[in-house]
Amino acid sequence: MGERLKGKVAVVTGAGRGLGRAHALALAAEGAKVVVNDLGGAVDGTGADKAPADEVVEEIRKMGGEAVANYDSVATMEGGERVIKTAVDNFGRLDILLNNAGVLRDRMVFNMTEEEWDTVITVHLKGHFACTKLACTIFRQQRSGRIINTSSEAGLGNMGQANYSAAKEGIVGLTRTVARDIGRYGVTCNAIRPRAATRMTVTPELQAAWEKRAKAGMGGLAAEFGVPDLSTMAPEAISPMVVFLCTDEAANINGCTFLVSGGDVSLYSEPGNFRTIYKEGIWTVDELCEFMPKTLAAGLENPAPPKTQ
Repeated sequence: MGERLKGKVAVVTGAGRGLGRAHALALAAEGAKVVVNDLGGAVDGTGADKAPADEVVEEIRKMGGEAVANYDSVATMEGGERVIKTAVDNFGRLDILLNNAGVLRDRMVFNMTEEEWDTVITVHLKGHFACTKLACTIFRQQRSGRIINTSSEAGLGNMGQANYSAAKEGIVGLTRTVARDIGRYGVTCNAIRPRAATRMTVTPELQAAWEKRAKAGMGGLAAEFGVPDLSTMAPEAISPMVVFLCTDEAANINGCTFLVSGGDVSLYSEPGNFRTIYKEGIWTVDELCEFMPKTLAAGLENPAPPKTQ
């Protein structure tokens, strides 16, 4: 057991499996007391089961740490509030909030239902807000705190995930703004885009394809055949960066987004103007049709060009 987070209290949402479980164990290994939140639902958000959260709590206790379970859904403000209050009621304080809970309802945008859209946006984006709001009230009063949000590379655009992509990139915007709202009080808010093999990212078909390649001695080359090398994508590989962002050494890191993938950690640049065209007055459509292809649109490629018949 380490002591970098000794005396700290952390809440991890969606901590019953995958990334959340790995993060909860890593925080506990550095001395933090942990609230293990998990509704225990399926990947699509249906159902509920206390077992996943209880099992992680037991793992933490066996390693000599302290933890309690919470089974609330973060999809409501009341649920998010109860998650945070679990930390205060059981441990007397809150120092770290790791927003991780999520669901999937993948479908091409032209087939996506309103319910599929609303469910994913609510659990991911509203779920981050529901827990963050009360946590920030506490952090502001004590003038300290760490928030780590879970975004995704899918936010940059991913076929069949309009709802998930919108939620995950919304989390990046939320992160930047919370960082500005609360930074003056000694609180930081950052986001990660993790690459990890979890039940949300690895389908049975993908697992089978990887195992086939690995048995053939091609595990490290799997990506060349469109199959990611799952041996390098353990959720535990993401957790050290999460723990680091909770430490005193990360006190000056605020409003940032990181890609974390195995041994690779990348800092995303803040969005800004890449190219600009300017004229006195307002551009006409005729002018834009003439100048745009030669200036701002020069070299741009359609990520999904029309298929030729």
